[in-house]
Amino acid sequence: MKWDPSSMTLDQLAATRFGGHGGRLGIRFHARAADWIELALPYSDALVGDEASGVIASGPIIAMMDMATSFAIWNQIKTFVPQATLDLRIDYLRPARPGHTVIGRAECLRVARSIAFTRGIAHDGDLDDPIAHVAATFMIPSGQYPRLAPKAVDREQQA
Repeated sequence: MKWDPSSMTLDQLAATRFGGHGGRLGIRFHARAADWIELALPYSDALVGDEASGVIASGPIIAMMDMATSFAIWNQIKTFVPQATLDLRIDYLRPARPGHTVIGRAECLRVARSIAFTRGIAHDGDLDDPIAHVAATFMIPSGQYPRLAPKAVDREQQA
């Protein structure tokens, strides 16, 4: 399946509906640039882990960040490939504010032959006040990731 967010309009990406647990949680596309992608987890009473505080449970945020970091790889390589999460580390800095949508921004740091490295931030409206930091490593189950074209800067340095 071809998945090239660089050639898709924001309306097309925004209309993308996720299946599986991401769809059940209400996770949706939020924004993207060449080197990052954002997913959104809208606030829902069904996601609250502590009714007294109204704070979203950690599980839905973890699921969204796993998806966001995976999408960051596809955003970089410009195609969909099946991949498995090898390692997902999330450091929580504070609880999400009740009633606020949680945004997961992720970027792909490096794609090697069969391993990809990502990082990201979960926030609820202010990138400078993150809920959590994430680092994730993925692997392609068979074969290798598509080779990336060298960046223009790399080509200029070789000349």
